Amino acid sequence: MRKLNHVKASFMKVSQMNKDYLVRLVLIVHIVCLSSTHARSHDQIPGRPQTRPIAILGATVHRIDAPKIDSGVVLFDEGKIVAVGNQVKIPANATTIQAKGKHVYPGLIDSLSDLGLREIRAVEETDDRTEYGRENPNARAWVAVNPDSELIPVARAGGVLVAMTAPLGYWMRGQSAVIQLDGWTGGEMLLRAPAGLFVNWSAVHPSSSDDGRRRQEREKKLREFDQLLDEARIYAQRTNQVPDLTPTNVRLESLIPLLNREMPLIAEADLQSEIESAVTYAASQKLDLIIYGGYDAERCAELLKLHKVPVIIGSTYRLPLRRDDPYDHAYTLPSRLQQAGVQYSIGGPGFGGPGGSASARNLPYHAAIASAFGLSEEQAIRAITLSAAEVLKLEKRIGSITPGKDATLIIADGNILETESNVLDAYIQGRKVDLGSRHKMLNEKYLKKYSKR
Repeated sequence: MRKLNHVKASFMKVSQMNKDYLVRLVLIVHIVCLSSTHARSHDQIPGRPQTRPIAILGATVHRIDAPKIDSGVVLFDEGKIVAVGNQVKIPANATTIQAKGKHVYPGLIDSLSDLGLREIRAVEETDDRTEYGRENPNARAWVAVNPDSELIPVARAGGVLVAMTAPLGYWMRGQSAVIQLDGWTGGEMLLRAPAGLFVNWSAVHPSSSDDGRRRQEREKKLREFDQLLDEARIYAQRTNQVPDLTPTNVRLESLIPLLNREMPLIAEADLQSEIESAVTYAASQKLDLIIYGGYDAERCAELLKLHKVPVIIGSTYRLPLRRDDPYDHAYTLPSRLQQAGVQYSIGGPGFGGPGGSASARNLPYHAAIASAFGLSEEQAIRAITLSAAEVLKLEKRIGSITPGKDATLIIADGNILETESNVLDAYIQGRKVDLGSRHKMLNEKYLKKYSKR
């Protein structure tokens, strides 16, 4: 009996310990959730719509689609650029910005990013880039964009105002979207969607250098892609003929814009065999194509020009892929594509890499490397503005300081390609953007801390 009472007492003690543990655990989880929520939300308030004309006076205006203007004037109203030049009539009710000695550029465009989809790589709950499964043509990046991402203001402070954000995955990754880096919701930020079907072509193309098993696996994927596109064509036909009798299939429906050439196939491909395979496949299926990565794109220059396939250069900060490549192979790629006459843009410095979206702020420095290794300064700036807009089919709206286009622009205190330069003001469709960021806040915090010593 004494032993039984001892067991009961021990059990009650353990039960009480478990209760205390559970209470503490719930409190810890609650605190962590609140902390993570705070960590994922930035303090910047989206800009308000433009209510009166704004004139930037005396700056060097980098028009991009025309020679730059010294001591120029940029006038914009209702979110659109109205006039650019040396002699511009300023409305009486306009707000004027004295910018003598400053530089005006179009907002920089990151041609491929995962901005808004990934916050902290090591924290799964903050990473919305990848869906389960290997075939996700219906995965839509824009519905997962987090407008409160701490990394969006960081990119913005570096002059990046527009980005194409895309999902990640093993093979058929999903649909990308072009977003403006300001807005209360993902819908407000949206500039174009869908912007492309993103596919990892290195997992698809049949390479003769692979062993037989690997080659058969890739050929199987191509047959599956063929079948999926054929099913989508039949589905589109039935939907047009007998819409009431055709059950909705979101996977097939998501492919209709691709078949109608309303959005391109974006194939991640670096090696020559991958690029040639992607171009050949897109041509056979009559699809528009963009190559992302493009390490060997110069070797395929004639093929790319023949089929009018642009290249988004993934990064200039890259190591050579082969032991016998020159050390500066990635640095000189933009210059070599320029000389070969291949359409290209520079983008994606953080996509899928260790830094992820946090590296989007380095976009102008990837262009600067290209400028140091063969491109002119004008060509390098064009590669992250108007050329990027052309690749994304948005050149009528953004990419240059041109009357009629969106007033999406930045004012810098120096050459935007130089690390010493700072972005002083930024506007997205005429809305003044808050250039504060967590990086700046921490810089100010620790400057104060160490100034006391």
